[in-house]
Amino acid sequence: MSGGKNEILVIYGKEYQRMTYHLLEEADLASRIGDRKKRIGIKPNLVSPVPASEGATTHTEVMEGLLSYLQDHGFEDLTMMEGSWVGARTGQAVSVCGYDRLIQKYGVPFIDAQKERSVAVDCAGMKIRICACALDMDFMINVPVMKGHCQTRITCALKNMKGLLPNAEKRRFHAEGLHRPIAHLAKGIRQDFILVDSICGDLNFEDGGNPTVMNRIFAAWDPVLCDAYVCSLLQYQTEEVPYIGYAQALGAGSADLTQAVIRELNAPAVRAEFLQDRKRVMKLAEMAEEVDSCSACYGYLIPALDRLDKEGLLQDFPEKICIGQGFQGKEGVLGVGNCTKRFTYSLKGCPPTEEEIYEFLKAYQNREEKPFGMDD
Repeated sequence: MSGGKNEILVIYGKEYQRMTYHLLEEADLASRIGDRKKRIGIKPNLVSPVPASEGATTHTEVMEGLLSYLQDHGFEDLTMMEGSWVGARTGQAVSVCGYDRLIQKYGVPFIDAQKERSVAVDCAGMKIRICACALDMDFMINVPVMKGHCQTRITCALKNMKGLLPNAEKRRFHAEGLHRPIAHLAKGIRQDFILVDSICGDLNFEDGGNPTVMNRIFAAWDPVLCDAYVCSLLQYQTEEVPYIGYAQALGAGSADLTQAVIRELNAPAVRAEFLQDRKRVMKLAEMAEEVDSCSACYGYLIPALDRLDKEGLLQDFPEKICIGQGFQGKEGVLGVGNCTKRFTYSLKGCPPTEEEIYEFLKAYQNREEKPFGMDD
């Protein structure tokens, strides 16, 4: 990349592998990495076993562009690594998303972070257990998907590294409100280069299902600046995503877009229209009483509510739906997940699936029969 850490490169199109390769050439990534013997870690987003076309996971075409570029430039010590969210198996995501083919074609190993040992690391004053594979690399390339998130509004560079934590630590992040732990994690796992899949991310749900086609890939060197740029694309103020400001305060990067050098390599053909849909989903979130819920649990609730809303089944819904670790041991009326097991109406699961939540809430509207998933 001809510029410094404040540069962001953007390319548009539909030939994703070729676009990625060209973007990396423009970034001069090989020269910036330097020594061909460096151990290079590559962290995609495989949050769950959902095809990239659904807007949740990193496209294999982007990964192919990256792997072929690195190998063409003499880098051989490459390792892909990821751990899916709590409740999903990484191995299944690897298969469904086509990464097993990449492993075979390029001879690049894949570490399942859910099975990796972890190490306690002091991350700027917060102790976080991090999977050892993330700490063993000389150069880390983050390949997130630009998406919306029903708890943190956005997810991209900074939050994507949460996949390199053991499941117990992921739960702790949610119990502590996500934002400050995510910021501290930026001081524990290096991000030397960020290659963002902004092809068709779901701008409402982390788990996909409502992709918005943007046909865009961009690259950055500063994860904080990268996420500030995502906020600008999605028309959020950075203050609406607190972990960005916290990460800047800890010295993980700069959120000052006025100092950013944004270079578009070609002109975008289409600008995405999504704001109206985003507002509708935020309104759905108001139906939940959420306290320290895990991403998977909450991430399945909102799409289930979306389905019910589209079917006209949320009119005059009588209760707030409680969800999250903050309800453990407490009593209430209506809850989703094992954390609400003492509620009068509670759906088991850690997490329950979207389909289970949908059926449970649908049945709750008609209480002549016992709701789906309830104990006898």
